[in-house]
Parts: sequence; structure tokens; C-alpha cells
Amino acid sequence: MDPEQLYDEQAGRWRRREPNSLSDFTGRPAVFELCGDVSGLEVLDVGCGEGYCARELKGRGAGRTLGIELSSEMVELARTQERELGQGIEYRQGDVRQLDVEASSFDLVIAVFVFNYLSADDTTQALRQMRRALRPGGAAVFAVPHPAFPFMRDPAPPFFFDFSGRGYFSARDVRNEGEIHCLDGTQLGVQMVHKTFEDYFGCLRDAGFQSLPELRELRVRPEHLDQHPDFMGPLVDLPLHLAFRILKE
Repeated sequence: MDPEQLYDEQAGRWRRREPNSLSDFTGRPAVFELCGDVSGLEVLDVGCGEGYCARELKGRGAGRTLGIELSSEMVELARTQERELGQGIEYRQGDVRQLDVEASSFDLVIAVFVFNYLSADDTTQALRQMRRALRPGGAAVFAVPHPAFPFMRDPAPPFFFDFSGRGYFSARDVRNEGEIHCLDGTQLGVQMVHKTFEDYFGCLRDAGFQSLPELRELRVRPEHLDQHPDFMGPLVDLPLHLAFRILKE
């Protein structure tokens, strides 16, 4: 199943106003930290889904905020919530590999769990588009599943990808199915087109970024375990996600 169809079919299960999926706790807060003070910044959220991250950044004081998403059902869900909340966020359907935005028009561009749906070549193209959209000195911030995670744990709730016995290198650029669970008991289908650390750094270089990125390996933290011990317990001491922040020179 391609990503657009996957998200069209399960769009309603992604709707939330507060953290619900595992990565809302273990992944997205680190992205917000890497974004820093967004007061007045013009922000582009690519692969915005139903708008969770865009709403959070707007609530933290961001200025003009645009979300672009491939799934038409997710875009409609984001627009429905915008009509309810009136935050002034614009949502468009589009492809991160061909962003229909003016060059050098944003201070911050984010892509949260988007590149795990793209091949290495498509990731390079998407990063090139993100860099084009940034003003000089602007930041690109993105998160992906940790490349090592699927090889450190058998497929099991609350988060997994099934690589069908493929190894770290033989699984490269293969689309693998997975699942991430939510506190409300729902499960969400996710995918991971596996890329190595080398791939991600090569994609950044080939997209034109020249500085060294800030990199964080994200995990279950003590506060997560204190709040939801049964839910988080199976993932303790495992590398779940990566978050990157890199500047446009």
C-alpha cells in the first residue's frame, strides 16, 4: 500500500488534540525543542498530517504557518480542526518532493516522520526542496525512526516494523510495514523505507546542506515510564527515533 492510500484510509484515527500515539511522547517533543523559540517565525510543516505539529508550533507563537500533506483525507481533517480552532494555519495538499512554495520564504521547515516513507533518492529530493524553501540562516528540523530499532527487537506492540528477516544493509530502500500504538487503545499502520545513518548524512550533503547537523537519539525517558509504565515499559533502553536540526548557510 502506498503512503497516500495508507493515510487516506486511517485518517480519522490520527485526530487528536493532546499526545496519544507513542511518538507524541517519545518523538515530537524533541522536535519542538529543536525548533527553539518560534515566536514570529514563518513555518512550513511538510507531511503535516492532520496538523498536530503545526498547531503546536502556532500555539508557541509562530507567525505564518503552512502545512503541506500528501493525503487528501488528512488535509481535510487538518482543515476541519482549523475551522474549529481558528489558529490561522493554512493547509494544502502536495508532495514534499515538489513543494509549491517560493524560494527562501520560510524561517523554519519541519518534516516529522516523513522520510521513512521515501527512498534515499526521494529523501534527497525532499531535503533539497526544504532547503530551497528556507531563508539563509533558517533551520530544517526532521525526525525519522531510528535505523537500528527494527534490528534490536522482535515485532511486537507498542511499536514495531517487520523487516521479514532482512539485515541492516540488505533492507536498505525496502518498504517495510509496521505499527504504532496509542494510549486510547488504537493502532496506527506505519511504514519504514529503511535508510542507514550513512544514507541520511549523504542525503543532507547531496541536498546542499553544508553544516554539521545537530542529532538526537530519542528514547523512552524516566518521565514517560513514570506516567505510563505498562505502555512504555517494553521499549525501555531502545533507540526509537532520530531527530535532526540543520541550518541553511
